[in-house]
Amino acid sequence: MKIISLICLMATSFVCALEEYQETLHKDWKQTFTVTKVLYEEKSEYEHLIIFENPTFGRVLALDGNIQITEGDEFIYQEMISHVPLLAHGNAKKVLIIGGGDGAVLRRVLMHDNVEKVTLVEIDAAVVEFSKKYLGFVSQGSFGDPRAEVIIEDGSKYVKETAERFDVIICDSPDPEGPAVVLFTPEFYGDCKGILNEGGVFVNHSSVPFLQGTIIQDNYHFLSQVFKNVDFYVAAVPTYVGGFMAFGFSSDKDYSGVRQEELLQRLERVKGRMRYYNPRIHLASFALPEYIINSLIPKN
Repeated sequence: MKIISLICLMATSFVCALEEYQETLHKDWKQTFTVTKVLYEEKSEYEHLIIFENPTFGRVLALDGNIQITEGDEFIYQEMISHVPLLAHGNAKKVLIIGGGDGAVLRRVLMHDNVEKVTLVEIDAAVVEFSKKYLGFVSQGSFGDPRAEVIIEDGSKYVKETAERFDVIICDSPDPEGPAVVLFTPEFYGDCKGILNEGGVFVNHSSVPFLQGTIIQDNYHFLSQVFKNVDFYVAAVPTYVGGFMAFGFSSDKDYSGVRQEELLQRLERVKGRMRYYNPRIHLASFALPEYIINSLIPKN
């Protein structure tokens, strides 16, 4: 859970210093943020939410003691989880986002002119509402786009019951803890595959393999039970400590042959400026270091 503590520093006189927020995601490794101002805090039905300001990273959102998004480096994660599947697919018209109530992925998906409709399914209405108010820098008005539909519902229930079909599904969920555990199961992955059009792509994060190797290992095992082709790609996000963040890329179609020239052509149809993604990064991100490759192998 969250830890906010007021600490005092000794100098020539006794001076009360800044507040700090300590992330509690990893048992043996913790990161601490200086807090200059707490903007929002609430215990909702599902999550403990807090937004605060930090001198280096700007506004920071944390849920249940875990850093979710920062103004300073959010573009890395958001661009890679969004543009990689959309540009690999090449002509996605209908996109489903599971989670992502802050609107950051929604914004990136809507940059693609070929996308006709984006459905965002978020379990917690409070995330959407306070994100509109306090995290407008990530959504930048995307919730008001006529192509966007927001549904407040459990994502696992939605994919099981919907009659809609999608070209790309992006699962932007928290780590597999609490209510999010169901979003990392073979049953959920099977339900997602069942609502993908032919050639559809399913992407989800697989956490930081250096510190959370069992997550990518389980993901590989479970996704391989459902999809013919399962791969992973990586990006380095400073506030997701521990090295590379991994993303699962799954489809019944083999996209490994996509070329840089194709990606460059498709990128011309995307509106807006990239701060991390480019076609070279796209292709290079699928080259995994050995420790991640080894983490995919089940331990006896």
